[in-house]
Amino acid sequence: MGATLAGAMLMGAGQVQAATTWKIQSTWDAGTVGYTLFEEWCKSIEAKSGGELKFQCFPAKAVAADNNALFDAVRNGVLQGMNPFTLYWAGKIPASVFLSSYPAGPDQPHQWDTMFYSMGMLEKTREIYKKFGLFYVGPIQHDANIIHSKQPVNSLDDLKGMKIRVPGGMVAEVFQQFGVSTVSLPGSDIFPALEKGTIDAADFVGPAVNYELGFSQVTDYIIFGPPGVMSIYQPVDLMDLTVSLRAWNSISPELQQLVEDEVRIYSQKHYLAIQARNIEAMEKFKADGDTVTRLSQEDLETWRKAAIPIWFNWANKNDDARAILDIQLKYMMNDTVGYITEEDIKGF
Repeated sequence: MGATLAGAMLMGAGQVQAATTWKIQSTWDAGTVGYTLFEEWCKSIEAKSGGELKFQCFPAKAVAADNNALFDAVRNGVLQGMNPFTLYWAGKIPASVFLSSYPAGPDQPHQWDTMFYSMGMLEKTREIYKKFGLFYVGPIQHDANIIHSKQPVNSLDDLKGMKIRVPGGMVAEVFQQFGVSTVSLPGSDIFPALEKGTIDAADFVGPAVNYELGFSQVTDYIIFGPPGVMSIYQPVDLMDLTVSLRAWNSISPELQQLVEDEVRIYSQKHYLAIQARNIEAMEKFKADGDTVTRLSQEDLETWRKAAIPIWFNWANKNDDARAILDIQLKYMMNDTVGYITEEDIKGF
């Protein structure tokens, strides 16, 4: 009610103003729980803005055929905005590898909100995106990414010799430190690869989506981190809302504030809805006979020591990437978190 009332106040007494429409494409496929949530939120913006702003949403590939085309479509004005997984831009915006979780980095959703909204990371991110003609409105919490395996993994030692589908880049490099043969496959190819046994295990998103994809039919184990950490390699896989700088500057400061506030509200709604589905999905995996195996806290600490040099290899490729990592290092070394020490990063 408050947001709707605020939207109505934007118009002012006696004003009649034509609505601005933003075309926004998500990377969620049509029919998924993620896209349904995004669509519902987009439809709510018109009323909340008092009719001044409309979000016309599209599922993955509806306007832009792939991620590269999506990035360019927003920059070129074919679309006004996008709702991607932030890591998609690692090849275009090097700093983006640190704008969503990475191996053994901050592993709780609230830690990412703290860095963005209380430690200056949002402002730095916007500064980076402006170089590309884009405005990063804010992060959208999603889920952890987890691994489904045909064999149990009870320690890092058990990974040696396994062939696992994981994302490329930093994630693959850390897995390779533990004797894993990493494979990059599109999501549509994971099930058949597991079914045929050409891979031993596969990472994808969280339990809810992975159950819908049938992973319980072709694997027997789910690999988690220690209690409270679903994933040691991609525990907080963030999405975001990004719009063209031109579109952002075309709306009033009041509308800009409304959109920023709404992204924060939607982030929580999206995250909680996905988590509720995860709880249901884990019960289904259990009923199907799948077993959860957990890596230990000691495994996580060993994993982090292997990951730290790789963090710096990626951060030192680009000044902006290093600036983002420096914010995160300050937080991880603070005693409120305590993940790393000065000694851990000495020499980097």
